[in-house]
Amino acid sequence: MPYPWGDERRFNSYAAYFKRTFGSRMQKVTINAGFGCPNRDGTLSTGGCTFCRNDAFTPSYCDSTKSITQQIEEGIEFHRRRYRTAQRYLAYFQSYSNTYAPLERLRRCYDEALAHPEVAGIVVGTRPDCVDEQKLDYFACLARDKYVILEYGVESCYDSTLERINRGHNFAAAERAIHLTAERGIHCGAHFILGLPGESEQMMIDQVAKINSLPLTTIKFHQLQLFKHTQMAAEYDAHPDMFHFWTVEEYIALFAQILRRLRPDIVVERFAGEAPPRYHHTTSWGLVRNETLLMMLDQYLAEKDFHQGDIFNIFAAEKQ
Repeated sequence: MPYPWGDERRFNSYAAYFKRTFGSRMQKVTINAGFGCPNRDGTLSTGGCTFCRNDAFTPSYCDSTKSITQQIEEGIEFHRRRYRTAQRYLAYFQSYSNTYAPLERLRRCYDEALAHPEVAGIVVGTRPDCVDEQKLDYFACLARDKYVILEYGVESCYDSTLERINRGHNFAAAERAIHLTAERGIHCGAHFILGLPGESEQMMIDQVAKINSLPLTTIKFHQLQLFKHTQMAAEYDAHPDMFHFWTVEEYIALFAQILRRLRPDIVVERFAGEAPPRYHHTTSWGLVRNETLLMMLDQYLAEKDFHQGDIFNIFAAEKQ
């Protein structure tokens, strides 16, 4: 019997969501458009978030000195060699804060991306404090004819954690940005990190109630990854007892408990992160690929007979 999202998978997966939405496989093409970040340029801070190392997740073909069109074409060629079944593409503006610029610059970037004949839509990664009503109105206009989703780095629902990692905004800022986005009919995503210092496993599970209250289309969860040459790596060296890192098996068991409480209509884009081992300061899972993690999660959910949202109503009632 299909689950509430319409297929046999035990969670509302990103791949199935796009098959339902577009009728075929979609592939993201990552773009570095050269945007900055207020947490790095001195507007909020010069140090950035304590965990951040953007190049650990940036594909080799991304280069802000290249035009957006050139990056799209090189990205499509890259993915065609790897994913031959993809028929159309989403231009994924990933690096730094991709709404942190005057509206006119945003228009030039996103209009150029959407003009490419093989691009069906855009995915815009940004911060909750880098949008305003004028910018959101522009994205709402684009969303009338194209697929548009804004993905906000939220990282945690706890203000104490956000302050500790030098995030530069509180959870209320994320709530406001997400609501303003969804109210305009724009798809909205959020990113959370599991394992930030100071948060217990119970805190990570409890924050799902706040996540469920948000009008989200998609969500990404990543385990904390400790990268070289970051402030968090230095904090770990000084106080390793303040950090906890799971084995792969432990992490999957924890994530299953989060998934069981997650609202069934929220699409789970990702539940773990992957970066080349050369970037890791310590505690890397090594060369375990996302495909392997996905198979392990599927197997665990089947063995336990768990699925996304199977205790959502009970969990929601407990939190009221």
